[in-house]
Amino acid sequence: MLQKLLENNYGIQVDEYLKLDSYDALRSNGWFYLIAKPEGRSAEDIIELENIADHLRKSGDKHVPAFLQDKEGSYITAWEDQQYCVLANRQSEKHVKVKLGRKLAKFHERGKKVPFKIERSSRIGQWKQLWEKRLDQIEKVWSDLMFQTPEDEFEKMFIDSFPYYIGLTENAIQYLVDTELDDEPKETDSGTVCHERFSKDSWGANYYIKDPLDWVFDHRSRDLAEWTRERYFQNTQTYELDVRQFFSDYQTVSPLTSFSWRLLFSRLLFPLHYFECIENYYITRSEQDKRLLEEQLMRILKQSTEYERFLAYFYHTVGAPIKPLKLPQLDWLVLR
Repeated sequence: MLQKLLENNYGIQVDEYLKLDSYDALRSNGWFYLIAKPEGRSAEDIIELENIADHLRKSGDKHVPAFLQDKEGSYITAWEDQQYCVLANRQSEKHVKVKLGRKLAKFHERGKKVPFKIERSSRIGQWKQLWEKRLDQIEKVWSDLMFQTPEDEFEKMFIDSFPYYIGLTENAIQYLVDTELDDEPKETDSGTVCHERFSKDSWGANYYIKDPLDWVFDHRSRDLAEWTRERYFQNTQTYELDVRQFFSDYQTVSPLTSFSWRLLFSRLLFPLHYFECIENYYITRSEQDKRLLEEQLMRILKQSTEYERFLAYFYHTVGAPIKPLKLPQLDWLVLR
């Protein structure tokens, strides 16, 4: 099916289908063609992402694919009542062990030099409004449930736990606001190309693929925080060494300012893992997914005290210069 899509809509003959990590892909003449869905993005969104990708490629990043235009000149193509984008890249080499922190810093350095204004994919300065909106939406669901008998164990856990996470979210927002009021961003704090949720697999588990459909334009602390969050939850007992090394490697290229550290910490304070679990439960129709999300919520709640410990020691864990940079710590984050 995908071979016919490429042949009919793009005039490209391909040799074989293969799975590249999570991507459906086709290979031909030393090129990979990744087939992806635009997920609600408009043609204008894709054009902006391709312009960013073009800048990164010209800056020397050979792992950034290009969006292809179909025979009609469009970056979004229709096939069998579905919409697709096709991304092309020279055949990548397999992953070798790399210092991901250092690679990410270089990616951010290139991303800061985008020579045009980013509008459609920008999240710069929007965290407070986005967090408040998210909190309001879930609080409405919670308020409605307060007057009903919980339907299942998930709803019971949600009803009981949500007041704590309201408090955590308000702390995150206050820490963010104080940072923006009290601290001065430096030149290195300018916006850059980031990811929706950066993780160890964002650039592919086996092959390097820097997918433009995963990008947003934001402060670099977004990627640093989300990588750290994921690494922490992978194994709450063994994360420290990896996290310390990651930040050490990152700062060999681009040292973090007090503004960066504080934004990063505010994002870790914001309980994104909890919010996503609740949101996904009420979106999905799959009973199996609901059971998995119930188990996930149970783990999150059991680990809440441990997560406070992680937050309390975060600056120490990563070796952040707390006193020289005057990084504020939260009085309530004391070990129980």
